[in-house]
Amino acid sequence: MALERTLSIIKPNAVEDGHTGAILQRFEQEGFRVVAMRMAHLTRAQAEGFYAVHKERPFFADLVQFMTRSRVVLIVLEREDAIAHYRKVIGATDPAKAEPGTIRKLYAKSLQENAVHGSDAVETARFEIGWFFPGHDLA
Repeated sequence: MALERTLSIIKPNAVEDGHTGAILQRFEQEGFRVVAMRMAHLTRAQAEGFYAVHKERPFFADLVQFMTRSRVVLIVLEREDAIAHYRKVIGATDPAKAEPGTIRKLYAKSLQENAVHGSDAVETARFEIGWFFPGHDLA
């Protein structure tokens, strides 16, 4: 297994509901190391650019509105096999289909308000980390 990095976003609903600390604690318990972290209120341009891959999908406008409604926590996490392990820890995108004990099963409200975002591949992680942490040396 290789040491990898993934981008995690604690989404507005989880921040608003006060779950940031519990989610961060879970990541650390799962062996992730926080490499970088900051809280932000995304602009429309940031959200549209980040989710550009979904631009033609019917949910795009609602997704952008949701992600810009209040603050999020942007985190770069690192560990062996980070991407696959992170996806296992957060659970299915639809919290109704997520395994018990996963972050989305515990903290998501709906398919859209699913508490967290995570990179789905090494290439995606590189883009996503660069999008929110441009020019930062994340040694």
